[in-house]
Amino acid sequence: MKQTLRVIVGSKNPVKINAAKHVFSLYFPHHTIECKGEDAPSGVPDQPLGEDETRIGAENRVKYCQDHFDADFYAAMEGGAEQFSYGAATFAFVVIANKQQFSVGRSSNLPLPQPFYDALLAGKELGDVMDEAFNTVNIKQQGGAIGLLTNHLATRESTYVQALTLAMAPFSHPTLFNQ
Repeated sequence: MKQTLRVIVGSKNPVKINAAKHVFSLYFPHHTIECKGEDAPSGVPDQPLGEDETRIGAENRVKYCQDHFDADFYAAMEGGAEQFSYGAATFAFVVIANKQQFSVGRSSNLPLPQPFYDALLAGKELGDVMDEAFNTVNIKQQGGAIGLLTNHLATRESTYVQALTLAMAPFSHPTLFNQ
C-alpha cells in the first residue's frame, strides 16, 4: 500500500490546490498525495502590490497553516503586481514548508497593460479587472489573467506548477541547502 503524503494549501482556490497536488505527485510518485485547501489569511491586501507584499502574503498563509493543521507539507501561492522600470507586470510568490525547511519561489512575470495596473492602484483586484476587460466570470479560479493574455497558451495553474516545482529544490537536496 502506498504511503500517504498530506499537503495543506493555504487557499480553497481549486487552481492552487490542483497545482500543488500535481507538483507533489511529481516529486513523490510512490505516495498517495492528499492535498487539501484551507482558508488561510494572507495578512496583506486582497490585491498585493510589490514583491515584498506579495511574498509576505504567501509566507503568512503557510505559517497560518503550520499553526492550525497537521501535514507533511504546507504550500501557498500569492499573486501580485508591480510597476517595474520596464512596465507593469503580474507574478506570484510561492512558499513551501515542512517541519524542517522553508522555501520561497517566484513565478515569471506576465506583462500587464498599463490601464490594468492603474486599476489595481485604484483598489481593484486583477481577477475583476480581467473579468471586466474580457467579459468573463471568476477567471481567477480558472485560467487567470495569464490564460487570457496568452490566448490560453499558459494558465495560472501552469505558472504555479513551474514556480512550485522550482521551490521544491531544497526539499530534494536538503544537505546542500541546510549548510
